[in-house]
Amino acid sequence: MIEKNQGESEWHTIHTVNDFFNSVQFISDQRHWGRADYWATPVELLSTNGGDCEDFSIAKYFTLLELGVPDERLRITYVKALKLNQAHMVLAYYETPESEPMILDNLIARIKSASKRTDLLPVYSFNGNNLWMSKERGQGRKVAGGSQRINLWRDLNVRMKQERELGSSYTATAMPR
Repeated sequence: MIEKNQGESEWHTIHTVNDFFNSVQFISDQRHWGRADYWATPVELLSTNGGDCEDFSIAKYFTLLELGVPDERLRITYVKALKLNQAHMVLAYYETPESEPMILDNLIARIKSASKRTDLLPVYSFNGNNLWMSKERGQGRKVAGGSQRINLWRDLNVRMKQERELGSSYTATAMPR
């Protein structure tokens, strides 16, 4: 999917990535990993063919980065899903810093603007470097210490680094000399 979508328009890429990951089976962390909360890497999501809302949002985020979407346009967003009365996570895409975000969500197939998602109440959002506490539906207040304040995010990034290193060693040993 990444190779096929190199060089496509950003909007086309966002829709393709959203559709691709939304086709993966939803499985709760408790059932899938035997614990209340686990943030899977994109490799873990795809290799086990299942995950929950955080896993979908994380996989979409890293795939869009890989396809050239700038980090400052993406925010993984922790929300309260009002109709479900539970915590939920989505990926927000900002075409410009001032624009209304578009919401990529595993609960609904169609990407919609945040103002059309009245079923979601934002709590906080983050990307590779920053963390924002939400104020209603605005940009939010940036928090000192950034996304590294989130333990599950730090743990996820350590595992992703290990996967990359392991992948490199597999490639090196598999390549003819």
